[in-house]
Amino acid sequence: MSRRTGVLGVVLGKQPIGTLFVTPYVVFLAAIFAYPLGFAVYMSFHDYFFTAPGAIVERPWVGFANYAAVLSDPAVRRSFVNVGIFLLINVPLTVILSLLLAYALNAAIRWRTFFRVSYYVPYVAASVAVVGVWLFLFNSDGLVNRILGPLAPDPSWLVNSKLAMPTVAIYVTWKQLGFFILLYLAALQNVSKDLYEAASMDGAGRLKSFWNVTVPGVRPATTLVVLLATVTGANLFTEPYLLTGGGGPDGASASPVLIMYQKGIEQGNPDIGSAIGVLLVIGVLLLALVERRFVGREDR
Repeated sequence: MSRRTGVLGVVLGKQPIGTLFVTPYVVFLAAIFAYPLGFAVYMSFHDYFFTAPGAIVERPWVGFANYAAVLSDPAVRRSFVNVGIFLLINVPLTVILSLLLAYALNAAIRWRTFFRVSYYVPYVAASVAVVGVWLFLFNSDGLVNRILGPLAPDPSWLVNSKLAMPTVAIYVTWKQLGFFILLYLAALQNVSKDLYEAASMDGAGRLKSFWNVTVPGVRPATTLVVLLATVTGANLFTEPYLLTGGGGPDGASASPVLIMYQKGIEQGNPDIGSAIGVLLVIGVLLLALVERRFVGREDR
């Protein structure tokens, strides 16, 4: 074997074809995720600010000063509480509704294809268009309040400090449900029909079969759904920005990403925004590890 072949073997490993196929995605991850994250960490430890292109200025090291400023900011602390409320509503609803609907759509029912497409349409529809529909429904004089009449909340849903974030959570759950239904539909194809037949022979009804066969059979998919719903929910931005006019009322629906945008871009403090982003990444990673440990404990 030539020296050149030996060097290529060391670089490409034992499976050179696989390495070549993976390399573009590794480059993509490095360029789109790894480098921006590393740069955000760098900015969070410096007095960083935007300058004109080509300008050379001092950006002194400030240690944890930006993190101290972030953690002492009531708006930032409230945004983390808000996203915690959002996840407590969104993640369980997403898991329960998507699994139940996938189970129903997996059965031999009429118009099954139509219903599958119907649930997926909101996920691929433009957020601005769908938000317009929800504003029409949940405004103070919207259709929902007209139907509820005297039972309608006052102030209304999206301008109520206690209902704004739950309303956003329900909207996001509804909009993204189609994607998670597809994940569960794919997982249900791997649940053996023999298990349902065995459960039926043991006298189990539909409810017991669902609980004892379906739920354990799709546990890996449930782990994936929980993790994806958590990660996407923690990055909440578009929905409060559009539905509540930028996190209103009085920051009741503001998310960390929205605050990061406001402070980093609108107010010109990218160092503060980066500190918020780094804290958010750390929080999501810790939460994902906890969820993986408890939700996916039977996958191993």
